[in-house]
Amino acid sequence: MSSFPNSPRLLKGGLVLLDPASGVVRRVISLQYNPDTLSRTLQVQGAGGEGGDRSEALRLKGPPVETIKVEAEIDAADQLEFPERNPAATQAGIQPLLAALETIVYPPSSRLQTNNLLASLGTLEILPAPAPLTVFVWSRNRVVPVRITEFSVTEEAFDPALNPIRAKVSLGMRVLSINDVGFDQKAGSLFLSYQQRKESLAARHQGASIASLGIGGV
Repeated sequence: MSSFPNSPRLLKGGLVLLDPASGVVRRVISLQYNPDTLSRTLQVQGAGGEGGDRSEALRLKGPPVETIKVEAEIDAADQLEFPERNPAATQAGIQPLLAALETIVYPPSSRLQTNNLLASLGTLEILPAPAPLTVFVWSRNRVVPVRITEFSVTEEAFDPALNPIRAKVSLGMRVLSINDVGFDQKAGSLFLSYQQRKESLAARHQGASIASLGIGGV
């Protein structure tokens, strides 16, 4: 049965993994169900602290440190209803999607083996493995570079082979601002676009009159 032709298209939130140098898309991970809530915290980066220079009290030294937390539900019930169409779900449950999310915070095993070989050869300086640039997408107005700082999974149901078929994933992310990545990187341009969208949306807000606050002036 086809859906109603005038029904709105449901957009999904998710993560896009980019090559940090070229910006080429490596992988797109959409959340199966959009979370009901999304929490954000902004830590203001003021120039003046307690007991500091009074001339710095109203200055901002950079964008706030923003953190985002989401809890996403994953369920293989729909896929298991039609196993011939979804052989991966039948064989491994929701583990492929969980693995796609989890490996974001793992260095590649090939890089670990290479670093181990270099260490055995006496290499003095071994650089940490570069991670892909992770971009959190939550509508067109929120396309923001992030670093995953927290990741927890609660697996709630399993098939007879003990593959998880239902789980809740909690993601904590720190937005990467120009203070973190600079202006010349792909992440920097993404952050600037993100902030400029905020400014554009703020300009569309119709401010109230000061009288609505019950005062005549300040």
